[in-house]
Amino acid sequence: MMRSPAQELAQLQEQNLLRSLAQIEGGEVPWVTVGERRLLNFSSNDYLGLSQHPALKSAAIEATREHGTGATASRLVCGTFRYHRELEQRIAVLKETDDARLFANGYSTALGTITALVSKGDTVILDKLCHASLIDAARLSGATIRVFPHNQTERLAAILRNTREKSGSTTRILVVTESVFSMDGDTCPLAEIVALKNQYEALLLLDEAHALGVLGPRGLGLAEELGLQKQVDFQMGTLGKAAGSAGGYLAASQDWIDLLTNKARSFIYSTAPPPAQVAASQAGLDLICSSHGQKLREDLRNRIALLTSEAGLAGKLPATPIIPHILGDNELALSVSHRLRGQGLLVPAIRFPTVPRNTARLRITLSAAHSAEEISSLAAALKAFS
Repeated sequence: MMRSPAQELAQLQEQNLLRSLAQIEGGEVPWVTVGERRLLNFSSNDYLGLSQHPALKSAAIEATREHGTGATASRLVCGTFRYHRELEQRIAVLKETDDARLFANGYSTALGTITALVSKGDTVILDKLCHASLIDAARLSGATIRVFPHNQTERLAAILRNTREKSGSTTRILVVTESVFSMDGDTCPLAEIVALKNQYEALLLLDEAHALGVLGPRGLGLAEELGLQKQVDFQMGTLGKAAGSAGGYLAASQDWIDLLTNKARSFIYSTAPPPAQVAASQAGLDLICSSHGQKLREDLRNRIALLTSEAGLAGKLPATPIIPHILGDNELALSVSHRLRGQGLLVPAIRFPTVPRNTARLRITLSAAHSAEEISSLAAALKAFS
């Protein structure tokens, strides 16, 4: 007899891997309401607290007044508005590339980009901890997939050397990694990876999703912080985290962007992002690059330092707003998350397949919008449960 969904759900329940949706009400960063309970939110990627900023709201409202609520078609049909091109051009200038393309979200950016860049006969080399969207895109591309252990550049060098020796002159080799890894909060050794991709004539896609707004003098990410933007072939990012809006982008040279326009299926066959979303993203990006954005990043760094110090984690974790508290066991992670919620703190339990088996954890994310007192309350609760 064909297995039923109820059987699969029961199996997930037995493994403490069953997930469900919890409806929230927001409006006052960093607080949310779940049911009738008001909770301090330590699960959001709104690293600078911009999702409720008046400038973003005003930009979205003005764009809605001008163009309505939807783009009505894909970009290649009749869905390209001036908002799309203005934001793409702005991203290109900031990222020091010829052009950029907007996508509906980060997932569709990864799927459209990687499947357009490589195909059967080519090779994609991924860090083992790359986001699911990057892995899925590599699988869909039809290219050969190689994986190197997380941040181990010696192994990456060996794979690149072996792949280049066996490949033809027209073969593309694409290295894919993240600047800040979404579940561990650490950064990639970008300078070493750039040197290796140059040595072996490969291409590099860097996902800056969790670094935009957080790292770099203007908040443009790890590549900017290290002065390597011109050395990264494909700079990918999302506008739904620190930028406070939604959408994804890919910045590159003109030929590559033109190729994406013609081959990226998630771009070609998707209705364009609404003008209001794009206008809000532009406002968020402008704030990130401003003196106000610089002040918010300073506040964020202070919040990170405070939590790691008061929770006894100083020196053990990278200085990014993603702080993993690894517990290992699924049931334990769920139990601690539930107990924290009982104290008014929203801290999610992250389990397989989002993270490797036996590495279930609390994923704590901080925002510049958190006060010092709120950070201290979390630190005290974590110490009590450790």
